[in-house]
Amino acid sequence: MSIEPSSVTDVADGLRRVGYLPGESTSLVSYLAAKLGKPVLVEGPAGVGKTELAKALSRYLERSLVRLQCYEGLDEAKALYEWNYRKQLLRIQAEERGAGWEAVQEDIFSEEFLLARPLMTAISAEEPVVLLIDEIDKTDQEFEAMLLELLSDFQISIPELGLIEARTQPVVVLTSNNSRELTEALKRRCLYLWLDYPEVEHELAIVRLHAPDLSETVARKLVDLIQQVRALDLKKPPSIAESIDWARALLLLGADDIDADVFRETMSIIVKHRTDLDTVAERVGIKLSDVNAPL
Repeated sequence: MSIEPSSVTDVADGLRRVGYLPGESTSLVSYLAAKLGKPVLVEGPAGVGKTELAKALSRYLERSLVRLQCYEGLDEAKALYEWNYRKQLLRIQAEERGAGWEAVQEDIFSEEFLLARPLMTAISAEEPVVLLIDEIDKTDQEFEAMLLELLSDFQISIPELGLIEARTQPVVVLTSNNSRELTEALKRRCLYLWLDYPEVEHELAIVRLHAPDLSETVARKLVDLIQQVRALDLKKPPSIAESIDWARALLLLGADDIDADVFRETMSIIVKHRTDLDTVAERVGIKLSDVNAPL
Protein backbone atom coordinates (compact mmCIF):
# COMPACT_ATOMS: atom_id res chain seq x y z
CA MET A 1 0.00 0.00 0.00
CA SER A 2 1.58 3.28 -1.10
CA ILE A 3 1.79 6.36 1.11
CA GLU A 4 -0.54 9.32 0.52
CA PRO A 5 1.13 12.56 1.67
CA SER A 6 -1.16 15.00 3.49
CA SER A 7 0.98 18.15 3.29
CA VAL A 8 4.08 19.70 1.77
CA THR A 9 5.80 19.18 5.11
CA ASP A 10 5.01 15.46 4.94
CA VAL A 11 6.74 15.25 1.57
CA ALA A 12 9.77 17.24 2.74
CA ASP A 13 10.17 15.06 5.84
CA GLY A 14 9.60 11.87 3.87
CA LEU A 15 12.21 12.72 1.24
CA ARG A 16 14.74 13.55 3.96
CA ARG A 17 14.09 10.19 5.61
CA VAL A 18 15.06 8.39 2.40
CA GLY A 19 18.24 10.43 1.93
CA TYR A 20 17.13 13.28 -0.34
CA LEU A 21 17.31 16.87 0.92
CA PRO A 22 14.70 18.86 -1.03
CA GLY A 23 14.37 22.60 -1.38
CA GLU A 24 11.02 24.26 -0.71
CA SER A 25 9.96 24.30 -4.36
CA THR A 26 10.92 20.63 -4.76
CA SER A 27 8.75 19.61 -1.81
CA LEU A 28 5.82 21.71 -3.04
CA VAL A 29 5.88 20.43 -6.62
CA SER A 30 6.31 16.82 -5.46
CA TYR A 31 3.30 17.19 -3.16
CA LEU A 32 1.15 18.65 -5.94
CA ALA A 33 2.20 15.89 -8.32
CA ALA A 34 1.13 13.22 -5.85
CA LYS A 35 -2.19 14.90 -5.02
CA LEU A 36 -3.21 16.34 -8.42
CA GLY A 37 -1.95 13.44 -10.51
CA LYS A 38 -0.07 15.76 -12.87
CA PRO A 39 3.34 14.90 -14.35
CA VAL A 40 6.36 16.92 -13.24
CA LEU A 41 8.92 18.22 -15.71
CA VAL A 42 12.23 18.66 -13.87
CA GLU A 43 14.84 20.66 -15.81
CA GLY A 44 18.35 21.71 -14.90
CA PRO A 45 22.04 20.97 -15.50
CA ALA A 46 23.26 17.39 -15.47
CA GLY A 47 24.04 16.06 -12.01
CA VAL A 48 21.81 18.24 -9.81
CA GLY A 49 19.56 15.43 -8.54
CA LYS A 50 16.72 15.27 -11.08
CA THR A 51 16.80 11.50 -11.53
CA GLU A 52 17.51 11.00 -7.83
CA LEU A 53 14.32 12.92 -7.00
CA ALA A 54 12.22 10.31 -8.84
CA LYS A 55 14.07 7.50 -7.06
CA ALA A 56 13.56 9.20 -3.69
CA LEU A 57 9.85 9.69 -4.38
CA SER A 58 9.61 6.00 -5.18
CA ARG A 59 11.21 5.09 -1.85
CA TYR A 60 9.22 7.61 0.16
CA LEU A 61 5.83 6.79 -1.42
CA GLU A 62 6.66 3.06 -1.24
CA ARG A 63 5.95 2.62 -4.93
CA SER A 64 7.88 0.64 -7.53
CA LEU A 65 10.00 2.72 -9.89
CA VAL A 66 9.46 2.21 -13.63
CA ARG A 67 12.19 3.94 -15.62
CA LEU A 68 12.30 4.84 -19.30
CA GLN A 69 15.81 5.98 -20.22
CA CYS A 70 15.47 8.18 -23.30
CA TYR A 71 17.98 8.35 -26.13
CA GLU A 72 18.16 9.61 -29.68
CA GLY A 73 16.02 7.43 -31.96
CA LEU A 74 13.82 6.01 -29.18
CA ASP A 75 10.54 4.82 -30.70
CA GLU A 76 7.15 3.53 -29.57
CA ALA A 77 8.21 -0.12 -29.74
CA LYS A 78 10.86 0.44 -27.08
CA ALA A 79 8.84 2.86 -24.97
CA LEU A 80 5.24 1.61 -25.18
CA TYR A 81 4.82 -1.94 -26.40
CA GLU A 82 5.55 -4.34 -29.23
CA TRP A 83 4.09 -7.61 -30.37
CA ASN A 84 5.86 -10.87 -29.60
CA TYR A 85 6.21 -11.90 -33.23
CA ARG A 86 7.92 -15.21 -32.51
CA LYS A 87 5.17 -16.27 -30.15
CA GLN A 88 2.53 -15.16 -32.65
CA LEU A 89 4.22 -17.22 -35.37
CA LEU A 90 4.31 -20.30 -33.17
CA ARG A 91 0.63 -19.82 -32.40
CA ILE A 92 -0.21 -19.63 -36.10
CA GLN A 93 1.89 -22.71 -36.85
CA ALA A 94 0.18 -24.64 -34.06
CA GLU A 95 -3.28 -23.89 -35.46
CA GLU A 96 -5.04 -26.73 -37.21
CA ARG A 97 -4.44 -26.85 -40.92
CA GLY A 98 -7.18 -25.28 -42.92
CA ALA A 99 -8.04 -22.73 -40.25
CA GLY A 100 -8.57 -19.31 -41.77
CA TRP A 101 -7.01 -16.01 -40.76
CA GLU A 102 -10.14 -14.95 -38.92
CA ALA A 103 -9.83 -17.97 -36.64
CA VAL A 104 -6.46 -16.90 -35.26
CA GLN A 105 -6.45 -13.14 -35.69
CA GLU A 106 -8.25 -12.31 -32.45
CA ASP A 107 -6.09 -14.80 -30.57
CA ILE A 108 -2.65 -13.58 -31.64
CA PHE A 109 -3.54 -9.90 -31.15
CA SER A 110 -4.43 -10.34 -27.49
CA GLU A 111 -2.58 -9.19 -24.37
CA GLU A 112 -0.97 -12.62 -24.11
CA PHE A 113 1.18 -11.77 -27.13
CA LEU A 114 1.98 -8.20 -26.07
CA LEU A 115 5.42 -7.20 -24.76
CA ALA A 116 4.89 -4.27 -22.39
CA ARG A 117 7.61 -1.64 -22.36
CA PRO A 118 8.07 0.94 -19.54
CA LEU A 119 5.19 3.31 -20.41
CA MET A 120 2.64 0.54 -20.75
CA THR A 121 4.05 -1.25 -17.70
CA ALA A 122 3.44 1.90 -15.64
CA ILE A 123 -0.21 2.40 -16.57
CA SER A 124 -1.11 -1.29 -16.46
CA ALA A 125 0.42 -1.88 -13.02
CA GLU A 126 -1.93 -3.25 -10.35
CA GLU A 127 -0.32 -1.02 -7.69
CA PRO A 128 0.53 2.67 -8.33
CA VAL A 129 4.11 3.32 -9.42
CA VAL A 130 6.50 6.21 -9.97
CA LEU A 131 7.22 6.53 -13.69
CA LEU A 132 10.55 8.17 -14.53
CA ILE A 133 10.97 9.38 -18.12
CA ASP A 134 14.64 10.26 -17.95
CA GLU A 135 16.33 12.80 -20.26
CA ILE A 136 13.29 13.48 -22.43
CA ASP A 137 15.29 16.18 -24.24
CA LYS A 138 17.30 13.45 -25.99
CA THR A 139 14.24 12.36 -28.00
CA ASP A 140 12.56 14.22 -30.86
CA GLN A 141 9.27 16.10 -31.13
CA GLU A 142 7.51 13.09 -32.65
CA PHE A 143 8.20 11.12 -29.49
CA GLU A 144 6.93 14.01 -27.38
CA ALA A 145 3.71 14.02 -29.41
CA MET A 146 3.27 10.30 -28.73
CA LEU A 147 3.56 11.00 -25.01
CA LEU A 148 0.74 13.55 -24.93
CA GLU A 149 -2.09 11.00 -24.72
CA LEU A 150 -0.36 9.19 -21.88
CA LEU A 151 0.40 12.37 -19.92
CA SER A 152 -3.07 13.87 -20.42
CA ASP A 153 -5.37 10.92 -19.80
CA PHE A 154 -3.06 8.11 -18.66
CA GLN A 155 -4.17 5.87 -21.49
CA ILE A 156 -2.66 4.24 -24.57
CA SER A 157 -4.39 3.50 -27.87
CA ILE A 158 -3.42 0.16 -29.41
CA PRO A 159 -4.95 -0.33 -32.87
CA GLU A 160 -5.44 -4.09 -32.47
CA LEU A 161 -6.80 -3.92 -28.90
CA GLY A 162 -8.34 -0.49 -28.53
CA LEU A 163 -7.92 1.82 -25.56
CA ILE A 164 -5.83 0.69 -22.58
CA GLU A 165 -6.59 2.88 -19.56
CA ALA A 166 -4.47 3.17 -16.43
CA ARG A 167 -5.53 0.88 -13.61
CA THR A 168 -3.83 3.15 -11.07
CA GLN A 169 -2.54 6.73 -11.05
CA PRO A 170 1.25 6.87 -11.48
CA VAL A 171 3.39 9.74 -10.27
CA VAL A 172 5.24 10.79 -13.42
CA VAL A 173 8.61 12.58 -13.39
CA LEU A 174 10.17 13.74 -16.65
CA THR A 175 13.75 14.99 -16.52
CA SER A 176 15.56 17.22 -18.99
CA ASN A 177 19.12 18.53 -19.08
CA ASN A 178 17.77 21.45 -21.13
CA SER A 179 19.81 20.48 -24.20
CA ARG A 180 16.88 21.49 -26.43
CA GLU A 181 13.62 23.35 -26.02
CA LEU A 182 10.69 21.06 -25.30
CA THR A 183 7.33 21.62 -26.98
CA GLU A 184 4.72 23.87 -25.40
CA ALA A 185 2.16 21.05 -25.67
CA LEU A 186 4.30 18.87 -23.42
CA LYS A 187 4.99 21.66 -20.93
CA ARG A 188 1.29 22.53 -20.64
CA ARG A 189 0.55 19.06 -19.32
CA CYS A 190 3.22 19.20 -16.61
CA LEU A 191 4.03 20.93 -13.39
CA TYR A 192 7.46 22.55 -13.71
CA LEU A 193 10.51 22.40 -11.47
CA TRP A 194 13.93 23.90 -12.14
CA LEU A 195 16.81 22.35 -10.19
CA ASP A 196 20.19 24.04 -10.15
CA TYR A 197 23.44 23.36 -8.33
CA PRO A 198 22.81 23.88 -4.60
CA GLU A 199 24.07 26.75 -2.50
CA VAL A 200 27.02 26.09 -0.18
CA GLU A 201 25.04 25.28 2.96
CA HIS A 202 22.59 23.03 1.13
CA GLU A 203 25.36 21.06 -0.54
CA LEU A 204 27.23 20.82 2.75
CA ALA A 205 24.12 19.28 4.32
CA ILE A 206 23.91 16.78 1.45
CA VAL A 207 27.57 15.80 1.82
CA ARG A 208 27.22 15.44 5.59
CA LEU A 209 24.13 13.26 5.12
CA HIS A 210 25.97 10.82 2.85
CA ALA A 211 29.38 10.98 4.55
CA PRO A 212 28.50 11.68 8.21
CA ASP A 213 31.92 10.59 9.51
CA LEU A 214 33.78 13.21 7.48
CA SER A 215 34.93 16.06 9.70
CA GLU A 216 33.04 19.34 9.49
CA THR A 217 36.23 21.16 8.47
CA VAL A 218 37.04 18.83 5.57
CA ALA A 219 33.41 18.69 4.44
CA ARG A 220 33.16 22.49 4.31
CA LYS A 221 36.48 22.83 2.47
CA LEU A 222 35.35 20.17 0.00
CA VAL A 223 32.12 22.05 -0.75
CA ASP A 224 33.97 25.36 -1.08
CA LEU A 225 36.36 23.78 -3.58
CA ILE A 226 33.49 22.17 -5.52
CA GLN A 227 31.86 25.60 -5.81
CA GLN A 228 35.14 27.09 -7.08
CA VAL A 229 35.53 24.32 -9.66
CA ARG A 230 31.95 24.77 -10.90
CA ALA A 231 32.58 28.50 -11.39
CA LEU A 232 35.26 27.69 -14.00
CA ASP A 233 34.51 27.34 -17.69
CA LEU A 234 34.50 23.54 -17.81
CA LYS A 235 33.21 21.01 -20.28
CA LYS A 236 31.50 19.17 -17.41
CA PRO A 237 31.17 20.74 -13.95
CA PRO A 238 31.15 18.28 -11.03
CA SER A 239 27.74 16.93 -10.04
CA ILE A 240 26.31 16.53 -6.56
CA ALA A 241 26.89 12.78 -6.84
CA GLU A 242 30.58 13.46 -7.52
CA SER A 243 30.76 15.69 -4.44
CA ILE A 244 29.45 12.76 -2.42
CA ASP A 245 31.92 10.37 -4.08
CA TRP A 246 34.79 12.73 -3.28
CA ALA A 247 33.70 12.97 0.36
CA ARG A 248 33.54 9.19 0.69
CA ALA A 249 36.94 8.80 -1.00
CA LEU A 250 38.56 11.32 1.38
CA LEU A 251 37.01 9.50 4.30
CA LEU A 252 38.34 6.17 3.04
CA LEU A 253 41.80 7.65 2.56
CA GLY A 254 41.78 9.10 6.07
CA ALA A 255 42.35 12.67 4.84
CA ASP A 256 42.14 15.26 7.63
CA ASP A 257 42.58 18.17 5.22
CA ILE A 258 42.44 18.92 1.49
CA ASP A 259 45.85 20.34 0.67
CA ALA A 260 47.41 20.69 -2.77
CA ASP A 261 48.73 17.12 -2.79
CA VAL A 262 45.44 15.53 -1.72
CA PHE A 263 43.56 17.67 -4.21
CA ARG A 264 45.86 16.71 -7.08
CA GLU A 265 45.68 12.98 -6.21
CA THR A 266 41.88 12.87 -5.93
CA MET A 267 40.89 15.53 -8.47
CA SER A 268 39.85 12.93 -11.06
CA ILE A 269 36.90 11.96 -8.85
CA ILE A 270 35.21 15.28 -9.60
CA VAL A 271 36.76 16.23 -12.96
CA LYS A 272 36.21 13.83 -15.86
CA HIS A 273 37.68 15.52 -18.97
CA ARG A 274 41.35 15.92 -19.85
CA THR A 275 41.12 19.63 -20.68
CA ASP A 276 39.12 20.26 -17.51
CA LEU A 277 41.82 18.56 -15.44
CA ASP A 278 44.40 21.03 -16.73
CA THR A 279 42.12 24.00 -16.09
CA VAL A 280 41.24 22.94 -12.53
CA ALA A 281 44.86 22.05 -11.66
CA GLU A 282 46.00 25.48 -12.85
CA ARG A 283 43.20 27.59 -11.39
CA VAL A 284 42.47 25.77 -8.13
CA GLY A 285 45.43 23.49 -7.45
CA ILE A 286 47.95 26.32 -7.61
CA LYS A 287 45.87 28.39 -5.19
CA LEU A 288 45.95 25.51 -2.72
CA SER A 289 49.74 25.26 -3.15
CA ASP A 290 50.10 28.97 -2.36
CA VAL A 291 47.90 28.64 0.74
CA ASN A 292 49.88 25.69 2.04
CA ALA A 293 53.33 27.08 1.22
CA PRO A 294 55.57 27.74 4.26
CA LEU A 295 55.90 31.38 5.26
